[in-house]
Amino acid sequence: MGVVTTAADKFRVCIDACVKCTQACYECYDACLKESDLNKRKRCLALLMESAMMCQMSIALMSMNREEAYDHCELCGKVCAKCAQECADMEGEYCKKCAEICKMCADECIKVSST
Repeated sequence: MGVVTTAADKFRVCIDACVKCTQACYECYDACLKESDLNKRKRCLALLMESAMMCQMSIALMSMNREEAYDHCELCGKVCAKCAQECADMEGEYCKKCAEICKMCADECIKVSST
């Protein structure tokens, strides 16, 4: 159920996935910055930020029940899928966990975009 209305209830699962993905990406970003192989992680770091920002905008558009949410969620799903792949290729348990969450978010965003 929505926080103040029920207008965005149809997006609830995707909103929750995007919130979780945003947090995972920021946490993974912070953890990656502490690693010694930063040069190897440049693409991953960039995708973590892109994914988090795309998710934040998707959350906003879905919460406002905007028609543009469907198109944005499609793009968000693509970005999150790229981030999931990049994180899966990195070493570290936190990267693997982030990859799982990004993949789950990508799947939910693609579901929304296809409705």
